[in-house]
Amino acid sequence: MTFNPELCRNESEVESKFIVQYLLPTLGYPPNSWYQEVALGSIRLDFLAFAVQTIPFVLDAKSPLTVVMEAKHPKQNLNHHIPKLRFYLTKLNAAYGLLTNGKEVRIYIKNEHDIKLVFQCTGKEVDSKIDQIKTLIGRESIQRLHQNQSSLKQDSPNQDSSNKISDLNLLNRNSINQNSTKQNSIKQNSGNQNPSKQNLNIISSSTKSKSLVESLKSQRTYPMKTIAIYHNKGGVGKTTVSINLAATFRKKGKRVLLVDIDSQANSSFGTGLIKFQFEDDDDLRDKNVYHILESGDFNFIPDIYRESHYFNNPEIDVIPSHITLIEYQDKLNKIAPSKGRLVAKLQKVEQDYDIVIIDTPPSRDIYAQVGLISADYLIIPSDLKPFANQGLPTVKNFLKEVNEYREMLGRNPIEIIGVLASKISTNNKFLKHTFPRQREVITERYDIPLMDTVIYDRTALSECMNNTMMVGNLEIPDPKSVIKYAEEVKTSAQQSVMEFDQLAEEILQYMGVGVKS
Repeated sequence: MTFNPELCRNESEVESKFIVQYLLPTLGYPPNSWYQEVALGSIRLDFLAFAVQTIPFVLDAKSPLTVVMEAKHPKQNLNHHIPKLRFYLTKLNAAYGLLTNGKEVRIYIKNEHDIKLVFQCTGKEVDSKIDQIKTLIGRESIQRLHQNQSSLKQDSPNQDSSNKISDLNLLNRNSINQNSTKQNSIKQNSGNQNPSKQNLNIISSSTKSKSLVESLKSQRTYPMKTIAIYHNKGGVGKTTVSINLAATFRKKGKRVLLVDIDSQANSSFGTGLIKFQFEDDDDLRDKNVYHILESGDFNFIPDIYRESHYFNNPEIDVIPSHITLIEYQDKLNKIAPSKGRLVAKLQKVEQDYDIVIIDTPPSRDIYAQVGLISADYLIIPSDLKPFANQGLPTVKNFLKEVNEYREMLGRNPIEIIGVLASKISTNNKFLKHTFPRQREVITERYDIPLMDTVIYDRTALSECMNNTMMVGNLEIPDPKSVIKYAEEVKTSAQQSVMEFDQLAEEILQYMGVGVKS
């Protein structure tokens, strides 16, 4: 049996002529082992194939590994569908995903909360590379891999592997209830690896990861650096700077913690932690930055932090915020030690992170105080417009109050790295005539250093924050760092990527910190 991609002129023909007639039979999946037009709650899959025929299907420690197959129109760019496939695999804990438009074939594996491309070829190459595809997602190969994984799991009988997925319906098939498992990540360097070696790679990769973390800790020659992003004027790009600077540092090999201490929770949203559409699904209410501050005896950073969600690669750790912070201000104001609790709890994880970034509220409330008390350095984003500039004396007066409290804690005054020109128009006339005068004002009138880097107001910075994806009939927020957005969606965002790279370099140079290659 051979495949001719020229026969696939639309999505329906990719499904019927490539997946149904060629791929599934060639990979060894009989008709009763795969399902088309699958609905799992709000998720709609083109194809779902199972390695082992069991009725009902149960995804637990002994279950077969599953393959999600998505077909697209031959003219569609597969890069645009990666986020949705990632959502499917991680949400359903499916082990493998195949994405194709007939002209191109890609295979991904689920890797913790992300997916990894492990195979790619053109439609014309499928026949010559079918053995590699079989090794990855062929039914017999997956069955052997499943048997080996089951053997490993028997050696660890206490491993938790049963989280229930509800509302699973198979269209045109019997309804099936399933339990999901968090499968072991599988890393393959060659399509010809046999299953036993794949399991060896799982073990060795885990060992290498632990060794790498320990190595980075031992190699660091400087203490953890904490940077507050603050201005009492809103709308100056504070959150945009916070999340994308954190992403840039992480891309440079730094271990990063982002603390969102603004009740607007924009950094929490921007890093992908607020994907829920309804209040009942809110999982941040009971574990957020307030809980760090409410007591010195419990709720430490390892108990509260979340990993950012499809926001960056690698992801960053985030202490989320919540709208309910507003309700607790009076309570925290009555507890004197609350202002120093973030400092104390950050000290307990100073060996775990290289850089901490604190996104503060545009106010002078207790949360702004906590953020500035906890930081070593301060960056003041500003669009350099009159209202933002008129707020700078207020910022300086606020810093005097904060430094008094820092002195009580035995901390040095916070260092101002400078005002960061952000959300700056790219209009040529503005840049030629107005912008230079705006820059001069900062140093001459307000006696505050001005940073060299400029973050311009580019469309990509708004798009990456407001990126969404469709899951069934729901539009789900899917924000990205500008780095990941440039890699996956729009190469035009590279200008912003370069600006944040320059910003990170300027900050590292100021702090006297090198970059790991």
